[in-house]
Amino acid sequence: MDEMPDAPAPPPRPNRAIARQATSVAAYSAGPVPDAEDPLLGFAPFFHPQPRRNSITPELQRRFVATLAATGIVNQAARSIGKSMEALYKLRARPGAEGFAGAWDAALERGLTRLEDCALERPLQGTATPIVSGGEILGWWEKPDNNLLRFLLQQRLPARYGLKAVGPGHPLWDTVRAAVLADPAVREREERMREAMVKAQAEVRDLEHALADAELEIERLRGEAKAAGQQRDYFEELVHRARAEV
Repeated sequence: MDEMPDAPAPPPRPNRAIARQATSVAAYSAGPVPDAEDPLLGFAPFFHPQPRRNSITPELQRRFVATLAATGIVNQAARSIGKSMEALYKLRARPGAEGFAGAWDAALERGLTRLEDCALERPLQGTATPIVSGGEILGWWEKPDNNLLRFLLQQRLPARYGLKAVGPGHPLWDTVRAAVLADPAVREREERMREAMVKAQAEVRDLEHALADAELEIERLRGEAKAAGQQRDYFEELVHRARAEV
């Protein structure tokens, strides 16, 4: 009997406090920490005018930015320098800390890019998934994540795979439309709808013409009413003069 091939090593245990938080490879280990020559660390740090023992020094600011770039997690970067999130956000908002705030944003963007790269590995390489039978693990297989693949394609190539991009001229639109129109009942219903649309448009035009004629008639009647009123005022003036002469 042939021996079963060696199963791949099980995935590493996550280092998160709650196992379900370990949703990607990024949950197990950090990426490379930027070295001292990295332009990311060349920002102008904030200098406290009266530094205290617990101040966030320029060195700590650079260590925070470096850790944030490696992990993409602000809380973890804050713990790495022994400072609270509140203190870091207060420092970020202070006048003169624009360089630190900009490096913070750039480091976070780098961390998110790394997280996106990790996400790309799932649909391409799969995720180690146990094969369980009778309560025992028989082996492991690399399970692809097709939902994540679909999401990434829609985000990175929206013109081709984005749901909002599907419309006339799109291959998917044309394929579905051709398949639908191949049904004689659909073609007949579409023809009836087209005829009804043409008839409705003709009725709308007739109503617009009738409305225009009605507006002209209203204007004519207003002119006649105005002329009649002027004539009445003239006769009343004649009557008034006649009575005055008598």
